[in-house]
Amino acid sequence: MNDSIAKLILRLALGVTILLHGIGKLLGGISGISGMVTAAGLPSFVAYGVYVGEVVAPILVILGWYSRAGSALIAVNMLFAIGLAHRGQLLGLNANHGWALELQGMFLFTAVAIALLGPGRFSINGK
Repeated sequence: MNDSIAKLILRLALGVTILLHGIGKLLGGISGISGMVTAAGLPSFVAYGVYVGEVVAPILVILGWYSRAGSALIAVNMLFAIGLAHRGQLLGLNANHGWALELQGMFLFTAVAIALLGPGRFSINGK
């Protein structure tokens, strides 16, 4: 029982925070991301993957419906975000001497943990 509650907390924490980023991109557009993607030599349509990784995937994670796949998509999204927008900060420290990418790292590793653990009992796919 406690492990299912813990999985629910992880799913909600990751899903809601990533979804808020996705809503921001729905409202503000992805022109900046499109520019980063094309500057990296990738086709511009790849930028639309952010909607999969930051809108569709977190909804799956929140609901616990194919949450392993949703969290894997979030992890891939975070690898793209780190590679495209934050690679210069990968080994850097912030003003408080913490890792400059602690938020992105937390998103990435929480997504990996959910992909490995599964959604738990309090989910649409719960068993």
